[in-house]
Amino acid sequence: MPDLTRNAVDVLPEGRLAEQLKLDRPLRVKLGIDPTTADIHLGHTVVLGKLAEFQAAGHTVVLIVGDFTARVGDPSGRSASRPVPTPEEIEANATTYQEQAYKILDPARTEVRRNGEWLDMNLADLLRLMGTTTVARLLERDDFQKRMAENAPIAGHELLYPLLQGYDSVAVDADVELGGTDQKFNLLFGRDVQSAYGRPQQSVMTLPILVGLDGVQKMSKSLGNYVGVTDPPAEMFGKLMSIPDAAMDEYFRLLLPQLEKPEAEPVRLKRLLATRIVERFHGPDAGREAEAAFDKVFVQHAVPDDIPEIDLAGFLTADDDGDVHLPRLIAGSFGISTSEGRRLLAGGGVKLDGEALDAHNLDVPAEALAGRVLQVGKRRFAKLSNLD
Repeated sequence: MPDLTRNAVDVLPEGRLAEQLKLDRPLRVKLGIDPTTADIHLGHTVVLGKLAEFQAAGHTVVLIVGDFTARVGDPSGRSASRPVPTPEEIEANATTYQEQAYKILDPARTEVRRNGEWLDMNLADLLRLMGTTTVARLLERDDFQKRMAENAPIAGHELLYPLLQGYDSVAVDADVELGGTDQKFNLLFGRDVQSAYGRPQQSVMTLPILVGLDGVQKMSKSLGNYVGVTDPPAEMFGKLMSIPDAAMDEYFRLLLPQLEKPEAEPVRLKRLLATRIVERFHGPDAGREAEAAFDKVFVQHAVPDDIPEIDLAGFLTADDDGDVHLPRLIAGSFGISTSEGRRLLAGGGVKLDGEALDAHNLDVPAEALAGRVLQVGKRRFAKLSNLD
């Protein structure tokens, strides 16, 4: 049987998980994810991959989509309150999270629950939950200690978060709960909540937090240093080729634990890493094809074959003078904001057939764009349609 504690940072309390693994039944192994963004990235897959290992060993994964806790906002690792997504955003993200998690987890061994089932409780039940702890205990967490030291505000609802997450463990009869190292307080606090409700206490396991493409900060969509599990193969490959050499050991260890990292020069190792990760999420042929697409752009300096075509007619200015407003075209072509489009133009990051566009000329005749290739950064291209 594989070592289920491999790559774990903490397995607490000491010896508890070993005792549980001797029980004559599958363990219920819990992970909660708040759907605050639309996509799962490689950082999430570190914990999801560990859940898959538990599944392979015969245990049941309980994946909790935090449609209720997303309204509160986990204060872990935060210096300020999290913005609260709208109910519509939460619902859309929750559906996406589940679909993407199944790229890693076995659906047959995964029990998916939304914590709105039990956390949308009446006042009496909420007061009972709040009565299981003290404010002093909640304020022990490092994030709150740092905020208090800096005289930064702590919203009242943030104090509720570990109680709510702990009650998730009560509701689903969790034997084990997994999370990143920034979740250690919440995971251990869940044991307190279980005890207060007369339930057996879970063991907890923390996993390392994957560093982002910058090699400095944790992988995060808000920081832009992430690789999404649904990124197109060529984009995924290109992003992974940009990681610093110093981060490769961590990426191999956490994302490809079954692969022994060979001895080779950094560029060959990075190509192997990128190829195998693309294959993991897109199939056995996708890695080779993504590498070929990468070489075409970055070695041969050619335009990729498979790029989207954009209809210029949808971006003509309201003046009906045949001009196209470049920031709006860039935004619509690459799924970014118009302000980001202006920033990229100003920085020389937008090219037309390989030549940087003039940042001072935002309205360009459509016929000057038709049939040409628009490029943003190093990896994103779009073919601009010819006008009829």
